[in-house]
Amino acid sequence: MPLVTFVSFILFTGLVALATWLLTRHDRHDTTDGYFLGGRKLTGGYIAGSLLLTNLSTEQLVGLNGAAFEDGLCVMAWEVIAGLSLVVMGLFFLPRYLRGGVATVPQFLAQRFDRHTRTITTVIFIAAYAAILLPIVLYTGATGLIGILDLPELTGIRSHTVLLWGTVWLIGLLGSMYAIFGGLRTVAVSDTLNGFGLLAGGLLILWLGLRAVDSDSVLAAVQALYRSHPEKFNSLGGPGSSVPFSTLFTGVLLLNLFYWCTNQQIIQRAFGASSLKEGQRGVMLAGTFKVLAPLILVLPGIIAYHLYAAEGLHRDHAYGRLVRDVLPRPLAGFFAAVVVGAVLSSFNSALNSTATLFSLGVYKELLRPQADERAVIRSSKVFGWAVALVSMTVAPLLAGQESIFAYLQKMNGLYFIPIFAVVLVGMTTRHVPASAANAALIVGVAAIAAGYFFPPLARYVTAMHEYHFLGAVFAGLVLLMLLIGAVRPAGDGIDRNDDPPVVDLTPWRWARPYGLVLLAVVLAVYVWFADLSVVRPSQRHPTVTPVPVAADTGRGGRTAK
Repeated sequence: MPLVTFVSFILFTGLVALATWLLTRHDRHDTTDGYFLGGRKLTGGYIAGSLLLTNLSTEQLVGLNGAAFEDGLCVMAWEVIAGLSLVVMGLFFLPRYLRGGVATVPQFLAQRFDRHTRTITTVIFIAAYAAILLPIVLYTGATGLIGILDLPELTGIRSHTVLLWGTVWLIGLLGSMYAIFGGLRTVAVSDTLNGFGLLAGGLLILWLGLRAVDSDSVLAAVQALYRSHPEKFNSLGGPGSSVPFSTLFTGVLLLNLFYWCTNQQIIQRAFGASSLKEGQRGVMLAGTFKVLAPLILVLPGIIAYHLYAAEGLHRDHAYGRLVRDVLPRPLAGFFAAVVVGAVLSSFNSALNSTATLFSLGVYKELLRPQADERAVIRSSKVFGWAVALVSMTVAPLLAGQESIFAYLQKMNGLYFIPIFAVVLVGMTTRHVPASAANAALIVGVAAIAAGYFFPPLARYVTAMHEYHFLGAVFAGLVLLMLLIGAVRPAGDGIDRNDDPPVVDLTPWRWARPYGLVLLAVVLAVYVWFADLSVVRPSQRHPTVTPVPVAADTGRGGRTAK
């Protein structure tokens, strides 16, 4: 690999680190608000950038483009429906969170229900982040970096196991330093800077990929893709796809709503908003970009299908192959740095949230209620290092998993659904008691685990589709809480925090109009690309065999594909 690739990687990574330090060197990290919530002074731009880059990582770049390689445009549901979810977050959830002055979702549940609800939710979040999310982010990031930088060639190390362990620990240590020493604002600033690089790199790969399809014009390339593979441009997934149309109204919608409205790792950025107005601006801006995200997270997968499907390329290798073929070598290091930035963002964001949950929900609440702010922050840093070390040890062991993306989605369902059900019921009812919420959390995790891992039940779950199963569990949990509330109603438990608001709660005057326009755009995208014939198996489009085409490698010549 040319030296210029490695040099460009180091330069961009160093530039982001330097800029982050310059922008945050005067921040206070000796108070809980300063460390965990960026001093509650995050503006809309930083919130949007951090939301987006915390979400984007190698499991999206590689996994979602790989899913598009297989199933086409229908997998855009994970991105486009996020626009709807962020509108709900900005208009419904965020005002209630900020009014409560909370730093974590469990803190909100403690206000609405009781300390036991907070403890159960905190333990679920910490266990899920430490055992599921953090190791997967490290593993996918390490494998992506090994491929993009061609580390076997660069280092002379031919053992994939050795490279995997070394790269995992390198990324883990860098991410830990950002999250543990810098606090939330450092994470948010570095996220935003890396976000510009990711957007530029993603669009560049899209443009170069389209030129590989047809060098005359982008429009001609898109038309060529549609003529060759019309079945790939349907927003509605058929029964055999990874996202069937009917699941958009059950599990897919619920997982999106949890992720953008109640997932601590994500919404902690919005908790740090300087005002409700800035928070709503950031959330709505993030929603706009999510609607556009299929341009870099779905369309490249379809381009890769057009170029490489005739070779029998595995879908998980599609995006990496496209990047290697179309991106000029001098820019390869830049894009590798962007990918590392995305991985670091997801890792340090999850680690920061895990440490926040422990220090505020376990250490301060249960272990040392009288601890001062310095002691709470110190406990957060110690626990953060402990979780990071465990994650760096577990991550390489995931190498035996058949599909990391599918594994992540499946494991997320274990805790996404119960927590979202409890938060939603807590916000929308006044008579449901804490005992109902606590029961729903425990029953929900147990029921989903049984449906996933107990063979007799797993067969039924597979037959009905996992996303419909999650929707059924959600409905059952809501019904359970409402029934308990009807039999043993509680008093008014909402908004028990009578302290003055910690930030200005004046809403952004354009929040509702902007949200309505964004919802209309989401619907328009689906209608524009919809072909209802896929929901009727007898009328499916025939699969078009990809035709090998001449692809511009971006390296001075054209190669037959």
